[in-house]
Amino acid sequence: MKKRNKILLGLLAVAVFIQLIPVPKTNPPVTGEIAAPPEVKAVLRKSCYDCHSNETAWPWYSRIAPGSWLLYRDVTQGRRTMNFSAWQQMPQDRQNRRRKGVWDEVASGDMPLWFYKPLHPASKVTDEDKAILKAWSDAGPAVPKGKTGG
Repeated sequence: MKKRNKILLGLLAVAVFIQLIPVPKTNPPVTGEIAAPPEVKAVLRKSCYDCHSNETAWPWYSRIAPGSWLLYRDVTQGRRTMNFSAWQQMPQDRQNRRRKGVWDEVASGDMPLWFYKPLHPASKVTDEDKAILKAWSDAGPAVPKGKTGG
C-alpha cells in the first residue's frame, strides 16, 4: 500500500473514531424571560438566542465532530457569559449593565460572531434591528415584569 493511501486511511479512521465522542446537546429549562419590549425580544431571538439562551436550535452539523465540539463550546460559553433564559435571576443593576453590553457588542460588530453569520443568514442584525437595540439600551432600566414598554 502506498504511503499516501495509508495516510488517507488513517485520517478516515480518525474521522470515524471522533464521531464516537459525543457532546451533550441539551436545553436546560427557561427560568426567567427577559423583560423587554416585543420588538427587542424579536431581535434577540433572531440573532442571539442560539448561543445566549436555553432555547438553542441545534443544527444538523451539531452531530458531526469536530464541529459539534466547537458548537458545544460556543453555546456553553455564550450561556455562561449571558443567558436570556435566566435573565430574571440577575440583580437589576446587572441586567442594566448587560442590556448596555448587548448594544456595545452589536454596535462594535463583535456579535453575532463572524463565523455564525454565514451559517445563519437570518441572524443578520439589520440597521432597523440596531436602532431597536440602541433605543432599548438608551431607555434606562429594564421594563418591569408585566409591563410592555415601548
